[in-house]
Amino acid sequence: MNNPCTHARPMARMATAIGLALALSGAASAVMAEEFPNKPLRMVVGFAPGGGADIVARLVGAKMAESLGQQVVIENRAGATGTIAADNVARSPADGYSLFLGSQSTMVVAPSLFPTLPFKPEKDFAPVSQVVTMPLILVVNPALVNARTVQELTDHIRKSGDGTLSYASSGQGGPQHIAGELYAHKVGTKVTHVPYKGESAAIADVLGGHVPYMFANLPVALPHISSGKLRPLAITSLKRDPKAPQIPTLAESGFKDFEVSTWYGVFAPANTPRPVVDKLSRSIRTALDQGDMQAKLGEQGFTIVGSDSAAFTRFVGAELPRWSVLIRDIGIKPE
Repeated sequence: MNNPCTHARPMARMATAIGLALALSGAASAVMAEEFPNKPLRMVVGFAPGGGADIVARLVGAKMAESLGQQVVIENRAGATGTIAADNVARSPADGYSLFLGSQSTMVVAPSLFPTLPFKPEKDFAPVSQVVTMPLILVVNPALVNARTVQELTDHIRKSGDGTLSYASSGQGGPQHIAGELYAHKVGTKVTHVPYKGESAAIADVLGGHVPYMFANLPVALPHISSGKLRPLAITSLKRDPKAPQIPTLAESGFKDFEVSTWYGVFAPANTPRPVVDKLSRSIRTALDQGDMQAKLGEQGFTIVGSDSAAFTRFVGAELPRWSVLIRDIGIKPE
């Protein structure tokens, strides 16, 4: 007869070994977090300098450096809707020293447009903190389009004929592209999409008279609106923005439930130790709590979020299916 004890002893030893390994792993992570960081960090941005993502990264990175005691180097790797930068960070060591400033264009829209992406946002990244959110603003070059309302621009598009008119965006799959296609879908007329490698290049061509209109990030567009070089028609949030309360929403302008906002958040590679992720998250939220930081981001048109890792993870998980359905319903395809 088999003695149950002969089976119980090895199992007990195995359980003890597993418990010890987990304890050692947890202790190692705690020590790593306590020593972290002991060298400069890098935050990779998937868009060119001067755009909304770059502005946020540089402001947040500078404040993180103060609290962490190490420099946060901003590294711009523009192209492919931010996916080049995202892939670079996804393949980096999971030690907290490589971070990605992601947006919904890269982390929740691109997976629906490009099913063969080399990374999966929900599996290859650890969300650290959602930093800011903001609406887009529909602007026209008044020298090219004499429209003062969304209805006047709509009439102009319809009279121009299918595909004759074009609009600019910071890149395929970004919120500006999605907003442009959603608007064209609701207008019922084809419009030619002109993607650029970053918002700075896109808005430069609108200012230069090469493209008549675009959906721009509010902080990038505001200085050109103030100078009169761009004319604002509407914003893409459901409520008017307190930074520009005189500008109506698309929903008010005859496009019911029209809402496309953009957000930026910090991600680390998957399997980055939880204590390190939490330390990074606290550093970001500490930065966002400072009055001068709030003033600078507010002046740029951003609304501060500053979520912790758990809340940001839930948010991204809810965004993925929402944008997938929207892209499918509009019929957006890779160009």
